[in-house]
Amino acid sequence: MSKELLSALETLEKEKGISKEVIREAIEAALVSAYKRNYGQAQNVEVVFDGQEGTITVYSVKEVVEEVYDSTLEVALEEALKMNTAYEVGDKIRFEVTPKNFGRIAAQTAKQVIMQRVREEERNIIYNEYIQYEDDLMQGIVERMDSRYIYVNLGKIEAVLSKQDQMPNETYQPHDRIKVYVSKVENTTKGPQVFVSRTHPNMIKRLFEQEVPEVYDGTVEVISIAREAGDRSKIAVTSREENIDPVGTCVGPRGQRVQSIVNELHGENMDIVEWNENPEVFIANALNPAQVLDVQFNKDSNSCLVIVPDYQLSLAIGKRGQNVRLAAKLTGYKIDIKSESEMKDVDEVAVESEILEPESADTLTEAVEDIADMEESAEVSLLAEEVSEDMDQPGEPVFDTDYEEGELSSEDMEDMIESAEERNDMEE
Repeated sequence: MSKELLSALETLEKEKGISKEVIREAIEAALVSAYKRNYGQAQNVEVVFDGQEGTITVYSVKEVVEEVYDSTLEVALEEALKMNTAYEVGDKIRFEVTPKNFGRIAAQTAKQVIMQRVREEERNIIYNEYIQYEDDLMQGIVERMDSRYIYVNLGKIEAVLSKQDQMPNETYQPHDRIKVYVSKVENTTKGPQVFVSRTHPNMIKRLFEQEVPEVYDGTVEVISIAREAGDRSKIAVTSREENIDPVGTCVGPRGQRVQSIVNELHGENMDIVEWNENPEVFIANALNPAQVLDVQFNKDSNSCLVIVPDYQLSLAIGKRGQNVRLAAKLTGYKIDIKSESEMKDVDEVAVESEILEPESADTLTEAVEDIADMEESAEVSLLAEEVSEDMDQPGEPVFDTDYEEGELSSEDMEDMIESAEERNDMEE
């Protein structure tokens, strides 16, 4: 039996990658558990498994004392000295208590505990192997699919690809080979669980690291990525060396490097722009291919107003607002776009509103009233002169007035003229 056990341990180590030391500890723990169940107590029991011979020995460990109170845990000093004169009070002595008939129940218990430890160790091995691939790319084979997930075989484990992580422009069939981004690895009670994605923005970064050596070694750095999977992505890059063009490096000769990534993603378009520490320049680059005339910032709301030529307004906004939406994600600013003519109209309205401010309006009203008063005074003065001339003519009475010029209204003056005419008629 010992030879068979050692052979089984070697097989486990080769096939499952579980070391003999782990199995030995599992066997010892299982035998202690079996001893407890069959013999009532095991407070001071040790089980030793010999990995060379394959033998199992059970020991009862007792402490040397002067006076024994519990014979299962203690041994008298006199008896200890009979075995070895070097023993002292407080020393531990092991007595072999290996049962001759461990029995079928004890063996079954040991088997169950060993199998459990083996399963746990297998899970730990798989988890430790795949946790290093988290936030990285792996090649997998589509195994099967259901209403929730697509299951991708990554070798020793099946990863799950959820619906939100699937590309909308792709269809998956069993036995298809696909590249996936490992987004998360969890060690659950049911074993390791690997979650993969085809839509994660970091998948773009990993693909560029594979295709562009300068990105992999850090000469060209990917600062930010805005992605609408299956349709279009924007990537902001910068170079740590002045003589290296980051955009041209990522595009490659005749666009070969970026075209490889586009092919991998089944036609997803790539806009590569240069990052700049100046937000105004960076936002203008992010709205590429549209031309930007001016960028006005609102620091309170982390937003900006971008002015573009009239003929490039639709190009700056993009199809269904995609271009400006991706630019906003890429830069972190809320972007509002207006054409040049719209801004001129806004400026004109602003100028008019400044002219007709409340204070200015009151001043204008007062000026109009003063002009009206002046005109009315002039009319009254002219009318008074005419009446005076008529009254100074021969045969017409002349009457004095205490009114000062400018104090009579036109109605009062007309009444006075009518009264004078009536008096003239009566005298005649």
